[in-house]
Amino acid sequence: MGSPSSDNFSVVVLASDLGIDHRPFLSPADREEQQQQEQWHDCPSYLSSDEDFSDLDVLQFFRLERGSDKSGNRIFRIVGKYFPAPVVSGERLKRYIFHKIFSELPEGPFCIVYMHSTVQKEDNSPGLTILRWIYEELPSDHKDRLQIVYFIHPGLRSRLVFATLGRFFLTGGLYWKVKYVSRLQYLWDDIKKGDVEIPEFVQSHDDVLEHRPLTDYGIEPDPLHLTEVPYTAYSFGRYEERWASREY
Repeated sequence: MGSPSSDNFSVVVLASDLGIDHRPFLSPADREEQQQQEQWHDCPSYLSSDEDFSDLDVLQFFRLERGSDKSGNRIFRIVGKYFPAPVVSGERLKRYIFHKIFSELPEGPFCIVYMHSTVQKEDNSPGLTILRWIYEELPSDHKDRLQIVYFIHPGLRSRLVFATLGRFFLTGGLYWKVKYVSRLQYLWDDIKKGDVEIPEFVQSHDDVLEHRPLTDYGIEPDPLHLTEVPYTAYSFGRYEERWASREY
């Protein structure tokens, strides 16, 4: 054989599971393109850009407000009473919420103002497991950007559920972000009036609780039946609530 040529080269084959990061060897243009692809694949695979959500938009149960809280977090408002649970599936609810988040939410941190006033399971409550389901499937950067959930008018039922089952159903990242707001006056400590729209029925419910504060805890009779005391059960992967009426 002849002498080795200066053009000889060697090939080193590495196993794919060694986790070699090839990105430092990419050109800036290729690196940016790959980053965009990774961000796209981080989005839920069932997100459809051409699905018609006009029927849900008109209900106004989930929308981005123009204002921010006093920490600079953009506000997503959720009105539990407006949510038509009996006619909207959990899958469609997820697609709609992801559509709103990815198409309307600007960069930066955000918060959620959830109004639980007069919510009843059989009419409009989405259920604890569906809320957890949605949060768990958010991309990690959106989970990090969610700073706080203002839970308005939680009532006795919600307090009991979160106190006993909250840590079981919710990850620590979400569990510690929930802040109870028993009266609207306490919300104004974190959000300037006018930066989030308060429906009239929420204000009326707040007025009732202000004059009959023990109603919030099921101790005082509620002549308007705005709050009731339930017992709870868990069935078939979904949090079920049964409402027990009280006779006075």
